[in-house]
Amino acid sequence: MCQLLGMNCNVPTDICFSFTGFQARGGVTDVHRDGWGIAFFEGRGVRVFLDPQPSCESPVAELVRHYPIRSLNVIAHIRKATQGAVGLENTHPFMRELWGRYWIFAHNGNLEDYLPELDGSFLPVGQTDSEIAFCHLLQTLRLRFPGGSPDRLALREALEEFAAQVRPHGPFNFMLSNGDCLFAHRSTELHYIVRQAPFTVAHLKDQDVAVDFSELTTPDDRVALIATTPLTDNETWTPLPVDRVAMFADGSYHPA
Repeated sequence: MCQLLGMNCNVPTDICFSFTGFQARGGVTDVHRDGWGIAFFEGRGVRVFLDPQPSCESPVAELVRHYPIRSLNVIAHIRKATQGAVGLENTHPFMRELWGRYWIFAHNGNLEDYLPELDGSFLPVGQTDSEIAFCHLLQTLRLRFPGGSPDRLALREALEEFAAQVRPHGPFNFMLSNGDCLFAHRSTELHYIVRQAPFTVAHLKDQDVAVDFSELTTPDDRVALIATTPLTDNETWTPLPVDRVAMFADGSYHPA
């Protein structure tokens, strides 16, 4: 199974500390060696880094780890291949345009006998079940909301219904964002934490690295992190509800 990482903030924030621990799961502290990727929303644009190499060996991952890109929404993925060859076209996260905005999607799981009818508005480039699910999801949203982009709550309701249709095919842990907020759906494993004042020291599980966030933040900052398994060993991470779509906006958790 793959590893997911997401971040949603109320002010642009870099993810260097969390990515340092996450990167190690791609071949050092875990077995996920089939590629990795990360997407940063910057205004209406998206900066995407993808590499089919293991993240622990990737020069691109080293660049990202030391490059303090500030973003309100970030989605990252480390791949353990189940469907589709190891290659750039099958590396998450995937990006498409809908309603004049970019959408980013990453999936952890294995969907069996999942063969939705695609009408051609969104088509997969690679061979993964994940990219097929993303294309099917965007097609479903486009047909459900012909007048254009819905509000957050209507969008979450649509995602809930879509996830319920896909779940019978297998684990469907996913993250989705259009830069406005971040949605996360847990089938098996997905945890979150919201960091806000008073900030303290955090220590990574996968690397012997610690940061005192009180020295790097203001009292008004708020950062939500979502990961397959907790990234730190001295903070309290909370499992997301199973089979529900959670929404993260402005650095806060909004349960279904």
